[in-house]
Amino acid sequence: MSLVRSDITRAVRGWLGTPYHHRASLRLVGCDCIGLVRGLWRDLYGSEPESPGPYTGEWAEATGNEALLLAAGRNLVPIPLASARPGDILIFRIRADAVAKHAAVLVEDDRMIHAQEGVPVSEVALNRWWRRRIAAAFALPGVTD
Repeated sequence: MSLVRSDITRAVRGWLGTPYHHRASLRLVGCDCIGLVRGLWRDLYGSEPESPGPYTGEWAEATGNEALLLAAGRNLVPIPLASARPGDILIFRIRADAVAKHAAVLVEDDRMIHAQEGVPVSEVALNRWWRRRIAAAFALPGVTD
């Protein structure tokens, strides 16, 4: 399957306004940041490649395991951060000494869509604060442009 970047950004914009709900992944019903990426995957490909299994809000701190980066590496295509383009997935470390545990979709060179506790899925500036926290960038499989 081949994907066009504009189709990815159009699909993820369909999630705007979805309420935040931990571990959920239903457009306009509820999702967290991982659920947003999972839902986008389903919108584009159908069934998900794997289940994230149960996780708490503190899963990363409790285990120290880079579960999000490992799952992204199994299912997405790693790319250099400098090569990230609209439609690519960004993974963040909220603190420099913490494991990566936040995800967003780049929709413009300086804008991303993400789910964050306390607010609905939003399109926000990829400002200096967020840029300093990017741990990795990935492309969805089959992106052609």
